[in-house]
Amino acid sequence: MGLSARSIAHVDDTITIPQFRTLVILSTRGPVKIAVLATELGVQPSTATRMVDRLVAAELLDRKPNPHSRREQIIELTERGRTVVREVLARRRDEIAAVVARMPAHDRAGLIGGLTAFSAAGGESVAGPGNEGYPAL
Repeated sequence: MGLSARSIAHVDDTITIPQFRTLVILSTRGPVKIAVLATELGVQPSTATRMVDRLVAAELLDRKPNPHSRREQIIELTERGRTVVREVLARRRDEIAAVVARMPAHDRAGLIGGLTAFSAAGGESVAGPGNEGYPAL
């Protein structure tokens, strides 16, 4: 079982990886319309709706009427959903830190260079907000 699946299962073994991805998207973007969520997930709106139905039933998401259009609903995390995302990400950081700690120092140095290049190629900032809580390599 991979690190991601283990981290999710440790917090809530009923959540699938695609469901957790949905929670993370909403954690990052905030409340969105179902069509926006479907686009972010790369799925059809009907598929996203079924996923949201399951996550609403699990009390991880909430639906609210869109104040600008009665035909649309806004999807957002519940407090329980926010807690699950925080706990899974904390567990994942702990597992990554444990793996990195087992690596020899020269391998960690190579990892820094590789991850820095990877982040730069992907257009990501290497330092700054969002990196808090990750282990120093």
